Amino acid sequence: MTRRKRNLSGEERTLWATVARTVAPLRPEDAVVEPQEPPVAEVPAIATAPARGTATPAKAGKIGKAVPPPPPPLHPIERRTLTRVARGTIEIDGRIDLHGLTQLDAHDRLRGFLIDAQSRGSKLVIVITGKGKVGGEDPFGMNERGVLRRRVPQWLAEPGLRNIVIGFEEAHRSHGGGGALYVRIRKKRTLHKVGEV
Repeated sequence: MTRRKRNLSGEERTLWATVARTVAPLRPEDAVVEPQEPPVAEVPAIATAPARGTATPAKAGKIGKAVPPPPPPLHPIERRTLTRVARGTIEIDGRIDLHGLTQLDAHDRLRGFLIDAQSRGSKLVIVITGKGKVGGEDPFGMNERGVLRRRVPQWLAEPGLRNIVIGFEEAHRSHGGGGALYVRIRKKRTLHKVGEV
């Protein structure tokens, strides 16, 4: 089976050219010089001073569209915090049990639960996925077990939940072990009205 060659996009070519310019070849006589493509003309933006009291617009892309900021990265929960949660010195602010739900229902309920937890000011919640059962022949994957245990961490890492979730870790045995996750909740940002300090 042969692999089909994938062409680089214009953005990938530009990135590669930028990186390649910063590297010195080990043997200059064998260096390959790539032909440069003509630069793409950008549409000049009309510079206008923002009106007094209005917010400065977000960074604009090539065509003037606002570029949203990237979602914040996930961070692991510190070992010390995990130990304190397992001992009961840090309280769990809420829990949700996703046992017996379809993936679609589980995803919707998880998202709603996390949004609600953030609005309540929760700091740490527990999500129970269940461990799933191993065994039984299932050649077509129709009765796959432990799907939520595998999918919930993927959902928690989605960009759409990064403004809510700081990080997550497998729960201690006393809280369900491999069938549950501790989830740290990000503090909700409050928007200030114009003129407020």
